[in-house]
Amino acid sequence: MAAQVVDTIGKIIKDHKRDAGDLIGILQDIQAEYRYLPREALDEVSKKLKIPVNRLYAVATFFRAFYLEPRGKHDCLVCTGTACHVRGAGRIVDELSRILDTESGGTSKDGNFSLDTVNCLGACALGPVVTVDGNIHGKINAKSVRKVLEMYEKPKGKVKNEVKKPKRSGKAKAKSSRKARSK
Repeated sequence: MAAQVVDTIGKIIKDHKRDAGDLIGILQDIQAEYRYLPREALDEVSKKLKIPVNRLYAVATFFRAFYLEPRGKHDCLVCTGTACHVRGAGRIVDELSRILDTESGGTSKDGNFSLDTVNCLGACALGPVVTVDGNIHGKINAKSVRKVLEMYEKPKGKVKNEVKKPKRSGKAKAKSSRKARSK
């Protein structure tokens, strides 16, 4: 793992032209690769850019977008803005916490879901709103939460590359049958 981290971090830093001024971009790319900021990765950035590790942690903890703990395979966000709040977002958070057995900011024990709340997702008319991996699920209630999670828990089956012929209107059918008879 360590050699792989060194190579990956080296490539990310090289892509940013070894510019310490682009630290946030470097951290974003590391997080995109690992879904969080592993300690080994931060140590490697510290060495390569000659930045104290405590400065890296200061940046990583200042911005809510960075995570220092492993994240789940799926990111589940619950909007707790005013419109969603008055429509029961609190109950949605409670139900998700119960089902996933984690609080907001945590990850389920099976590593499948990370749960977070956000102040607004900008979909007030659909409130309460939950997003999973960026997919918006609106007008959620405590009973429908489980159905939303199940959409992401089930393994995706093989998708058949099936080509369906488009349905034709009555006029198109009649026209093609006349062509066939005239030949």
